[in-house]
Amino acid sequence: MHTADSVVTTSAAAALLDRLGRLDGLVVAFSGGVDSAVVLAAAVRAIGADAVLAVIADSPSLARAELAAARHVAGQIGARLLVLATDEHVDPGYRANAGDRCYFCKRTVLAAVCGVAQRSGFAHVATGTHLDDRRAAHRPGLRAAAELGVCEPLAEVGATKETVRLLATHWNLSVRDKPSTPCLASRIAVRVPVTVERLALVERAELAARRYLAENRVAVRDLRVRLLGRAGFRVELDQDALDGVCLPAREALLARVAEAGLGGQGDLARYHSGSLSG
Repeated sequence: MHTADSVVTTSAAAALLDRLGRLDGLVVAFSGGVDSAVVLAAAVRAIGADAVLAVIADSPSLARAELAAARHVAGQIGARLLVLATDEHVDPGYRANAGDRCYFCKRTVLAAVCGVAQRSGFAHVATGTHLDDRRAAHRPGLRAAAELGVCEPLAEVGATKETVRLLATHWNLSVRDKPSTPCLASRIAVRVPVTVERLALVERAELAARRYLAENRVAVRDLRVRLLGRAGFRVELDQDALDGVCLPAREALLARVAEAGLGGQGDLARYHSGSLSG
């Protein structure tokens, strides 16, 4: 770690531990990603594992592989993890997917997590929201968090995404380099209704794509299968993976993905973060 990074990390770690150390108990809305993992790891360090509970929302929008990974990360950190069944997918605003889907999702999920905190005697609920999230042009989910009074310790101490990764490295978290993995609903184009069937279809399609790439020894960091409605679907890969798929293999990859049950024409493109997220 460079000297400048070390200074930033030491300062951020101290600020985060101080912020969390003032709490007498905390429930962390946990996804298994690097942001919430850093909050969870800091909370365990600041107030002890007995005063901390991680809660992950389990619904059709959470891929089974992500749930398994979250269990593993919480175990590495030494935190208790509660898997909480949630039903955001039945909310009409969520299903409509009109561009503010994340608001309805977070409203349901965070209300459920707050309910767990209240019933279990925890005074506070925190998310992994960082400063870059607050600066983003379109983050409807943050409004729900504000309405419910959920705290955002990373953002409160001025931690950016880069700082979060530095902290994850500092605390030797296995997810320090994990790419962002938003929910399956983020793959469904705005104004295409979100249904349980479409969420399952996305999960099957991405598993099929990953299997094909593994069989052909193409390493992939970022992969999304986007459902575009009548326009068909698009498979997005990070640039290195895209370069690793030769032209004849691209058609074979699209065919493999289509076999998962997708209709319409398929296309292959470079991964672009948040291209369909609501």
